[in-house]
This record gives sequence, C-alpha cells and structure tokens, in this order.
Amino acid sequence: MSNSRDLILGRVRRALADVPKGDTPYEQDVPRDYRERHGERTPAETVELLAENLADYRAIVHRTNTAELPSTLAGLLAARGARTVLVPSGLPTDWLTGVEQVPDRAESTPYELDRVDSVVTGCTVAIAETGTLVLDGSPDQGRRRITLVPDHHICVVLVPDQVVDSVPQALRRLVPERPLTWISGPSATSDIELERVEGVHGPRTLEVVLVSEV
Repeated sequence: MSNSRDLILGRVRRALADVPKGDTPYEQDVPRDYRERHGERTPAETVELLAENLADYRAIVHRTNTAELPSTLAGLLAARGARTVLVPSGLPTDWLTGVEQVPDRAESTPYELDRVDSVVTGCTVAIAETGTLVLDGSPDQGRRRITLVPDHHICVVLVPDQVVDSVPQALRRLVPERPLTWISGPSATSDIELERVEGVHGPRTLEVVLVSEV
C-alpha cells in the first residue's frame, strides 16, 4: 500500500513541478459566472418545484408541519408495517414513537442493516430543479450506508430553509470533505431492454416528508 501511495504522489509531484508557486489556485482560476438558476421563483414556488420533481423520480412526497411530524412519521411507518427503524444519533428524539429504534453503529454489519424495516433521516439540502436530496453525514443523517442498505428510507426536509433552487446554490452549503450522498428518487437501474428495476443499490422506496413550521 505504501509503495502504491508513494508512486501516485510521485507522479503528482512531477506533474506539478513546472507550476509556479504563486499560481492562482484552481478554485479561484475557474470562472463561476454561469447562471445559478432558471427563472425567478418565490420560496413557496421553489418548494412546489421540489415536490414535483421528487414525485417525477418516483419518490413519495408528504407534507406536514413540525407539530404533526411525529404522528405523520408514525403513520407512514405503520402503513409500511415497520417495527424496527434505523435512527441516526442526532435525530430529534421526539420524531419517533411506538417503534423499536435501532441505533446507527459503526460495527453494524450489512446483514444487520438489511434486516431493519426502515430508516428515518434528516437532510442537509434539497435541490428543487433536480429533485435531489443531499445528505452529508451530519448527526441527524448518520453514516452513508444506513440510507443505502435498508429497503425503505424516509427523509425529512425542513421547508423552505433546506430547499434551494439549483445545484450551484446547493454546493455553497456543502463541505466537500464530508461524505456526501446525492439522492434523486429510489434506487433504480435499467437493463439492456430498458426494464426498470428498483432497489439494486439502495432503497426500493423513498418517502420525503416536507415539514413547514405551521
């Protein structure tokens, strides 16, 4: 492993040998003057666009408020028949009631995660124009694998605070060094005959709860 690392780093050093020490860093040298969104929208219209694009990707969209969130989640889990729910360490304790909560542990095996009925997480940002949810491993989102192994994922999005119009706007809220997971609908792929298959490399069912303050 050390030899491979040294080989790669050596190649990088040789490639950079003729770069002046005062050269403009890449992130400053590349112009960022492209359009950040398409059209003007109010926050409410941005949330509506997010809901529309989430549904277009076959995510199931629900709406509620902070006071009704616990009962909404309880209803969704009951309808699914979920008895065990994987819970990130930082998920608000009052969100879930009446189910067995399975903690997000580093030592959990994929087989253990696969036996869990559902997982509930928050999110970092939701992108309206692409219908994409971004998780970054924050305490209310947990390790990346907990949203990839269980078959049912409920993601809670606080609106309008966590919703942006476009990918460029989302990037400004993200820390590149964090473990980012970009989710556009349930996991799906197609074979050579374009037969859609869901749940290949992630949950078959994605439910998104858009939560407003009132």
